[in-house]
Amino acid sequence: MTSAASKPPTREELEAAFCWEADDTIPRRPEMSAFRRKARYHQAQWREAHALPIGTQPILPKPKGPPAREVGSRLPLEYARSTGANFLAPAALAAARARTSYVEAHQTFDHQRLWADLLSSMALAFNIFGDLAADLALADRAVHGWFPDAPGRVVDVRFAHSPGRLDPDYLNNWRSFATAFIIERDDGTRGVVAVDVEYHERNKSEVPRPENVDRYTEVARRSGAFASGAIDRLARPSDLCVVWLEHLLMFSMLQHGIGEWTWGRYLVVYPSTNCDLADSRARYRDTLADDTTFATMTLEALLDSATLPKPTVKVLRERYLFD
Repeated sequence: MTSAASKPPTREELEAAFCWEADDTIPRRPEMSAFRRKARYHQAQWREAHALPIGTQPILPKPKGPPAREVGSRLPLEYARSTGANFLAPAALAAARARTSYVEAHQTFDHQRLWADLLSSMALAFNIFGDLAADLALADRAVHGWFPDAPGRVVDVRFAHSPGRLDPDYLNNWRSFATAFIIERDDGTRGVVAVDVEYHERNKSEVPRPENVDRYTEVARRSGAFASGAIDRLARPSDLCVVWLEHLLMFSMLQHGIGEWTWGRYLVVYPSTNCDLADSRARYRDTLADDTTFATMTLEALLDSATLPKPTVKVLRERYLFD
């Protein structure tokens, strides 16, 4: 497979690979535009190197709809569902099939992208952590490798998980974690390592739901984690909205009246070459007076951490890393 790392692909190369997408162009951020184009091109090259068929936009064409166009970074949906080709190891595929076999209350879950879009961050989460879901002893060693102060032992690994969507005792919204490592403590309470996995995403401003701002503010203030003035800034539209709300979701678990959750960490994983995410997560850390519960890890550092099986690390590097 030809590396996408040597230089950005030209428009002609992108078009030839069915990878020229308007959404990859980020105005006034050429470095981010280049990353998104290279990531898409890299996925298309990976697909071709593995002799996988090309998918389309829309992912599932409508019989009486407009003609679909080919997209190099996608797989045909029915083929992807039947083969699980978006997943790199049996454990990752098994975890994806298990998670899509049930529905959490009020969940929003893009099944089509999970199976057919090679850029899907949710698929990346399964590909990274599928082995850990299948082997809780391995998951426990991984969590204590990332967080040596983590108490207890890992007893479950959950994907696309929320403790309670639209539940006012949490955040009363739809936010969830890509992956959640559930820890059982000796005193009978629980801890959580809540993980956000990102890949091709870019920074964009989002608006906290106005009807929930009071609840968000309450959870943020009770956490004691935020610097003076930061909560008011974060409650306004910004490109830090999503990371703030997911961090608050973890805090809402620790603050819940039933007292089940007594320890937590929120971890964001992203490739080092995604300059948007590196920038926004660093700026988010600057809003914290106490960053004990917030951690970031590049995908490269995670793969170097000796917490995943070597065969999985090898295929993850081939599939997702360039530059």
